[in-house]
Amino acid sequence: MEILLLTFAVDYISGVAASIKEGKGLRSTIGFYGLCKKGLMLLMVLLGHRIDVAFDLNIVMHGVVYFWLANELVSILENLTRCGLKTPPVFNKILTILKEKENSTDQK
Repeated sequence: MEILLLTFAVDYISGVAASIKEGKGLRSTIGFYGLCKKGLMLLMVLLGHRIDVAFDLNIVMHGVVYFWLANELVSILENLTRCGLKTPPVFNKILTILKEKENSTDQK
């Protein structure tokens, strides 16, 4: 959970840096929307925890945390690329594949 909160902070800061680097500036509505999304992610973690408690499990919350952790790491990588930092080629391939899949599902 601590790592997830850390990735939230790094993603937000790297997103701000990327927007400044690209000359887009900062918009409070976009920043507020990003913080709201992170709040909803935390609510999903809480829901996963409550499901675990209700059914005497120990897997749902962890699955939710790992999902959002992976999502945040991809977002951080995209932000670092937008900032002009070089990333390992394997990560660039992963980003390309994910973007292609995202575009193909958006068109359906």
